Amino acid sequence: MTPKFARPVAGLAALACAALVAAGCGSSSSSSSSTPSTPASTSGGGAASGVDQKVASEVPASIKSKGTLTVAADASYAPNEFIGSDGHTVEGMDADLAHALAGVMGLKAKVVNATFDSIIPGLAAHKYDLGMSSFTDTKEREKTVNFVTYFSAGTSFYTKAQGGPAVTGLSSLCGLTVAVEKGTTQQADSTAQSGKCTKAGKKAVKVLTFPDQNGANLAISSGRAQVGMADSPVADYQVKKSGGQFKLVGTPYGTAPYGIAMPKDLKLEKPVLDALKVLMSNGKYKAILTKWGIQSGAISNPQINGAIS
Repeated sequence: MTPKFARPVAGLAALACAALVAAGCGSSSSSSSSTPSTPASTSGGGAASGVDQKVASEVPASIKSKGTLTVAADASYAPNEFIGSDGHTVEGMDADLAHALAGVMGLKAKVVNATFDSIIPGLAAHKYDLGMSSFTDTKEREKTVNFVTYFSAGTSFYTKAQGGPAVTGLSSLCGLTVAVEKGTTQQADSTAQSGKCTKAGKKAVKVLTFPDQNGANLAISSGRAQVGMADSPVADYQVKKSGGQFKLVGTPYGTAPYGIAMPKDLKLEKPVLDALKVLMSNGKYKAILTKWGIQSGAISNPQINGAIS
């Protein structure tokens, strides 16, 4: 769940891009990687989303006056968010949904690329209006920001297709080197598991953290790490796009809701929730998920601050 690191040297860049055609290989910055939308359009379904006047009336005056929602996403987490083929536009499920939500609210959306662990602090500092970057809605994160839930996902493991270790779950990670993105639940889970391993008299988990998911994938393809961990739709997508280099292993765990994050004092929860319900009722929500092949994660009852733990 996090954006752009410096472009690798030619050999490694080719390897990374071969493994992850759609994950936005190469470098970009949060200032240059953005995509605007018009109020009545969405890149998710191709049809006009249409302004819902009731929802538009709920938008706070401070947002309505500027007419644009600035939405932060870590564009290295395909198919949920990644840099498109033009090298700067943020694409994916979250970007499409952001544009569609903004359209219902009578606003434009500007989706910008930002490193995952900088988004929640950026929301708290009012640098961004929304964070849509595969955030798991957790009780801990709810202390800083509010969420509107919109998707359900777990965590999956993946390794090299040839010669990878046998992994069935977190308990299999003892003594292995794991590549994860900084600030994610996968970093927290693998680090916690390392403590459980040593307490049981086993070897610790070596957790390698990277500023974005591309770096974690490169660590596996180059042999620096043995196991990768990512949200299930992301791991599934990356394995499919790896050209046979990666495979899924073990069983996904920890199914939990994704949440659209927002500053606690901005009062965007109700219009975002109601806009999402409009998209669910008119079919555009499901169309966006289907476009990216992740419709199995659809939910029908979005909530404000719906964390499980």
